[in-house]
Amino acid sequence: MKIFGLGTDIVNTKRFSSILIRKNNLFKRRIYSKSELLLCEKRKDKISCFAKRFAAKEAFAKSLGTGISKGLNFTEIEVKKNNLGLPYFKIRGNSLNTVYKIIKKKKFKAYLSLSDDEPFVIATVILCI
Repeated sequence: MKIFGLGTDIVNTKRFSSILIRKNNLFKRRIYSKSELLLCEKRKDKISCFAKRFAAKEAFAKSLGTGISKGLNFTEIEVKKNNLGLPYFKIRGNSLNTVYKIIKKKKFKAYLSLSDDEPFVIATVILCI
């Protein structure tokens, strides 16, 4: 496999908290899948949970070399964790078709790293084909 792209995004959780409060449910429904909403809402550190997922989705879009408006839908780019806690993407729907068109292949791997140091969270994505 070779590297197709690299994307990084950083989010200030204090600023992000005010966005979540101000835009509330409409913003959340446009950005997060139902399972992400359920997961983050029940977490003690819910703002960090939401911020990490937002940063991951932005970093993924950057790794493709596009913005989110180029056929990607944040709710179709879901951040999950395996049983060891390693984060990964589950991409579906039109967003998956968009990824296939951009990378011109059906097989790819997106490596995701998430980290935080209050008040910041950071996500890095290496997209390989």
